[in-house]
Amino acid sequence: MQDEYRTVAHAGVHETEVNRSRFLCALAPAATEQEAQEFIASVRKEHADATHNCWAYVVGADAGVQKASDDGEPGGTAGVPMLQMLLRRDMRYVVAVVTRYYGGVKLGAGGLIRAYGGAVGEALDAVGTRTRRRFRLGTVTVDHQRAGKVENDLRSTGRAVRDVRYGEQVTIEIGLPDSEVDAFCAWLADVTAGTARFEPGGEAYGDV
Repeated sequence: MQDEYRTVAHAGVHETEVNRSRFLCALAPAATEQEAQEFIASVRKEHADATHNCWAYVVGADAGVQKASDDGEPGGTAGVPMLQMLLRRDMRYVVAVVTRYYGGVKLGAGGLIRAYGGAVGEALDAVGTRTRRRFRLGTVTVDHQRAGKVENDLRSTGRAVRDVRYGEQVTIEIGLPDSEVDAFCAWLADVTAGTARFEPGGEAYGDV
């Protein structure tokens, strides 16, 4: 698994103009290939009168799914440069649709490649991105007397506290980088005089 990846902060649209052609790049997060396809369909419907609606998406933290379409532009001049821009920026779980309204001036293959790739790059800058990092999930079990201090210390040091449950003892679910597990266990033993337990779990991605 990738240690971290970047994705778009939220859905958004950014417009650029090249030689009188309008290029509208719509970006959105896409957790699955189906979500990406649904977003493409919605943009195509919204801009049914456009000259082209070219698209590209990357799904999977390891970029396992990569697809692109030129939608009628000369082969390799639209979808591929869009996809390459997403990959160059380490973007994952993201879909981009560039809608072109032809302005009467032909751009040529090189011009199209620059226009479509550039539209995606500018849109990423305008909409904003966020980094998500792989975390080791784990459960801290501690007595009620020490739980408040442990939870406060976890939050004050920027630990990802995912859930807190109160029973006979207090269970705190956290996420932390794999490389910090040993140091965390030593810290936990120190602050709880060895009374707390830490059980490592699976893995997940969270915002940095």
